[in-house]
Amino acid sequence: MPRLQADADATLWVPVTDSLGFRGRRHRRTAIRMLLTQANRAVGQTERQGSGFLAWSMSQVAPFLMRRAAGRVLVWVWKADPDLLVVMAQIQEATAQLRAARAMMPMEYDDTESFRNPHLGMGEKLAMPLPSDPRTPPFATYTWDTGTHFVTVTAVCSDRERFGIVTGSIDDLARTVRVVDDLAVGESPTVLRIEPPRP
Repeated sequence: MPRLQADADATLWVPVTDSLGFRGRRHRRTAIRMLLTQANRAVGQTERQGSGFLAWSMSQVAPFLMRRAAGRVLVWVWKADPDLLVVMAQIQEATAQLRAARAMMPMEYDDTESFRNPHLGMGEKLAMPLPSDPRTPPFATYTWDTGTHFVTVTAVCSDRERFGIVTGSIDDLARTVRVVDDLAVGESPTVLRIEPPRP
């Protein structure tokens, strides 16, 4: 089963995926609370009573759930301000249903630009610093189609004014994402790996 790896700058990012117990718990809890707040705003609700406890509970469970995902999901938070930025990378099988769902996305999602990753080749980047719905937080998505799978990186920011400051660092992180296949002994001789062509 293919999985993801990335080389996140430890001075900028705190990984949530492999942070268990006390390690990174404050960053996990803060990031999850930010995402819950943004989700509530998207449906026109204010932060609910007890959401702090919900964020804490989810922060304890999240690393175990992502570990069970076996590398199919990677998550980081912005080290200097976990309230500001969360980034998630994931790999999904490119089923007919998923391709159809992507084809039916709103027209504003067609405004993409080319984005090269040295490991995944040419992909697409969509940056939405000012979404049409003011309740939607600024975000950026990066997508690569490997033929059999989609690799996506999604960044959600809580501050429209500061979104432009962190986009360069998000780009740098997205360029390090790569797919690693778990091959059993005896399978590799029939596999030829060719690096994506460089411009």
